Amino acid sequence: MKTLIIGIGGMTNGGKSTLSKALLERLPNSCVIAQDAFFKDDSVVPVDSHGFKQYDMLSALHMDRMMEEVEAWRQDPRAFMASHCGAGHLLPHAVDQQVFVLIIEGFLIFNYRPLNELMNRRYFLQIPYKTCKQRRSSRVYNPPDPQGYFDGHVWPMYLKHRQEMEEMVEDLVLLDGLSEREELLSSVLRDVSADIEALR
Repeated sequence: MKTLIIGIGGMTNGGKSTLSKALLERLPNSCVIAQDAFFKDDSVVPVDSHGFKQYDMLSALHMDRMMEEVEAWRQDPRAFMASHCGAGHLLPHAVDQQVFVLIIEGFLIFNYRPLNELMNRRYFLQIPYKTCKQRRSSRVYNPPDPQGYFDGHVWPMYLKHRQEMEEMVEDLVLLDGLSEREELLSSVLRDVSADIEALR
């Protein structure tokens, strides 16, 4: 059984989920694990000196649980997909002829070394500050963003983690989150499809 792990990272509201879902629809035997599903309960997320909840940090996430999910997929992609993703994307061919694709999506996936080291491809969606702030303000979060949260916490943490990521990650492909969706999808699909063919 052959496997491929694709990382779709990027800043908040950069288009990670949209691209990941589009890839899921186009790639047979594929499944998505999203980092946002592993946030800790609000009651245990610390608050900084400005009163801002420290959500944009690895410590606010159950990365151990996320790794357990990834490892479960690596051990048996077919069983994992049947129990977590539904069997709709599974092809009915012999298992040894199939390539299973895991799409890992999240804002800090490349900053967590044990996870980053498992990836075969790494893509990072970026958008300008102004666009990012506008998109963030138009979305409803639970809990909601307090006044000044974007400039006081979200953006500074993005810049900090971006620098850390660039220092530790190789082969990172930067994508313009303002590009047409189909253009972004096509560019990633070309790479992944070539990798799948090489594994067959």
